[in-house]
This record gives sequence, C-alpha cells and structure tokens, in this order.
Amino acid sequence: MNQQKIIMSLLTVLVLAVLGAASIFTVKEWEKVILFKFGEIVKTDYEPGLHFMVPLVNNVRKFDARIQTLDAEPERYLTAEKKNVIVDSFVKWRINNVADFYKAVGGDVSHANSRMAQVIKDGLRGEFGRRTIQEVVSGDRAQIMNVLGVTANQQAAAFGIEVIEVRIMRIDLSEDVSTSVYSRMDAERARVAKELRSRGAEAAERIRADAERQRTVILAEAYRQAEHIRGAGDARASQIYSSAYNLDPEFYSFYRSINTYAASFKGKDDIMVLEPDADYFKYFKDSKGGK
Repeated sequence: MNQQKIIMSLLTVLVLAVLGAASIFTVKEWEKVILFKFGEIVKTDYEPGLHFMVPLVNNVRKFDARIQTLDAEPERYLTAEKKNVIVDSFVKWRINNVADFYKAVGGDVSHANSRMAQVIKDGLRGEFGRRTIQEVVSGDRAQIMNVLGVTANQQAAAFGIEVIEVRIMRIDLSEDVSTSVYSRMDAERARVAKELRSRGAEAAERIRADAERQRTVILAEAYRQAEHIRGAGDARASQIYSSAYNLDPEFYSFYRSINTYAASFKGKDDIMVLEPDADYFKYFKDSKGGK
C-alpha cells in the first residue's frame, strides 16, 4: 500500500513537472511571439524574458524579428520609350505586426519574400515605365528608390511587414539597346569633338593672324626707328666730317686721296687708265697737291 502511494506521488510530481515545464516559454530579444488558445490568437505583445501559458490550452509560435533580405533575381523592365533595361535590386524588411504577418503569409518567410518581390516588381515596372533610359541611368535612381520605399511600405503594412530599405544595385541595358546607346554616344562625342576642333582651328587662325599683324607692326616700327637712328648718325657723321674738314681742308683732301689710292690698287693686276695730269694723281706728284 505504501509502495503504491510512493509510485502515485512520483507520477504526480512527474506530471506536474512536465506540465510546469510545458507552461513556461522564453522570448528572446530578436523574437516576436504569438500566443494561441485553441488555434485563436490571444496575445502578441511579449517582452523578452520568461512567460507562462496553460498547457494543452495554449501554444506559442516564435518568429525572427530581425531584418530580412530579399535579394531577387534581376528583372527586365520597359522604359517610357519601350526599351528594355535589366534591373538588379534588393529589399531589407522585418516583421512589424506579428499577428498580421501570421494571418497574411502564415508566418512563412519565403512566402513573405514572394509577396514582397511582387510588390517591388510592380513598383519598379511603374517607375521605369514613366522614365526614359537617360533619366533612369543618369539621375533618377535615388528618386525611384525613395518612391519605391514609401509605396512598398504602404502595401507591406497589410502583411505586417515594415520595409527598411529598397536598393537598386545595378541597371543594365539589353544588348540591342546598349549597341544603340553606345552608337548614339559615339556619334555625339564625335560631333562635340568636331565642333571643338573647329573652334580650336578658328581660334588658332585668329591668333596666327593677330601675331602676323603684330610682327608687321613691330618690324615697321623697328625699321622706322632704325632709319631715324641711321639718319641721325649720318647727320652726325657729316657734321663731324665737316668740322674735321674745316680744321685743315688740305690735310683732309690728302687723307681721302691716300685712302682712295689704297682702295684702288689692292691687287697686282689692277689697272687704271687716266691722264697723267688728272687731279686724281696730284698727290703722287707733290705732297702739297701741286702747290
């Protein structure tokens, strides 16, 4: 009898221990928890720590509330001029309302990623369809991401999801569009280069003509100054010669005749045919010039 009581007591303790363990659950800092009662959501706002529930009546489900990344495959979209672009993007999101998240996607992260991917695709399709390739590639990427972030957040709220960030990593042109764009860019660069070369040739010709004009002016001015200096020198020389001649006219005449003789008879074969009594030889006869 005592043995049966001991066994019953042990069984009771064991059952109580199992029920006690089953009635306790922990919530970690990165988790969101739903408490169910016979399959119906009872409570969701649990703080991190130990919590209690009624075994067999309640059950809990835990969800990772950390930031999730949706890195979808690159998709092809049409621009306003009906050109294909290939866009690679990703989305950062996390669970905001765990009850709505469970109701909308059954708490399945992969299902949530599928729903979010469709939202992002629809948003990208609309944004790219309103813009040209030049607008998309050159400067509207940040604006597209901002608009997508707002619209995606509004739609994702129905899934209990908060969109943290929408990023467009790369925008590639399809092969036919790339060829067309590169050809147009090449033609545009060639046109600009030709225009710049034409402007350069025009500027060079203008500079060359101005330099030639300045050269002509400088040479003319230099010639004028040289002639002026030469005239002044000749006048000064004439004045000096005149002054020297007036000091001793006879010596000056003799000196000039001697220089003339030296210049006339430089070579052995030099011949002059003159009359012996010509004035040219007057200093040959007499150093006084015949006086």
